[in-house]
Amino acid sequence: MLAMFGLLACLACAEAAPLPAPGDGAPADVELVLAVDISQSMDEHELTLQRAGYVEALRHPDFINAVRSGSNGRIALAYFEWAGVVRDDGVIAWQIIDGEDSANAFADRIAARPFRSFRGTSISGAIGFGAGLLERTGFSAPRRVIDISGDGPNNTGLPVAAMRDDAVAKGVVINGLPILISPSPSVSRLDRYYADCVTGGAGSFVLPIYAASEFSTAIRRKLIQEVSGLTDARYIRVDDAAPVDCLLGERLRQRFSDPYFPELDR
Repeated sequence: MLAMFGLLACLACAEAAPLPAPGDGAPADVELVLAVDISQSMDEHELTLQRAGYVEALRHPDFINAVRSGSNGRIALAYFEWAGVVRDDGVIAWQIIDGEDSANAFADRIAARPFRSFRGTSISGAIGFGAGLLERTGFSAPRRVIDISGDGPNNTGLPVAAMRDDAVAKGVVINGLPILISPSPSVSRLDRYYADCVTGGAGSFVLPIYAASEFSTAIRRKLIQEVSGLTDARYIRVDDAAPVDCLLGERLRQRFSDPYFPELDR
């Protein structure tokens, strides 16, 4: 089983290597990686809402003010899209955000991306890739954060909890934005799954989205919390206290997908 997980992890991460960063040791208040789910479980409506949410959040005056309010008045930001793999053309490399112009320029790059999706949901691969980006920022910041949005559990690559623990041990904070607009009947507690299996580190949080109308506001609140280093319990509470199976996605894939699609479509 461990050998299989190792092989799948390689497949999940092999498409893209973390890009070199343009930083020269310049200080920033936070190094923030946005890891955005484009797996085929995301329908066109969810993909559109997700894209618009990030673009609008980055342009919003509240986000820009939060960036400027830090001790350095700037953050380092990177973005990538993931499914079963991370591909080179799905990565927007590190950029300093220090005001309206740089925030709008980054938002423009996201908005210009074509819509697409791939098979597989490798949250563990996304965490590993994001941690690799943080190892190569070239900037100097007291906080390093991976921000993961997604609508399903890990089903490809290494077990997600193990990858989460490895990243957290290196000082990385992982926050989650589970999307429950059209929840799968097989995964009714994705918010709890993210809380137990995906997020971790000092001050980490889960911010579930239950309705399309919440998307833009939720992403903006999440980014502001990550930039400021503050958390607001009103928005991050997960009501169900019962633990979940962190290998739920792998078990569902073995049952429903592998008999028909034994090879990950890359």
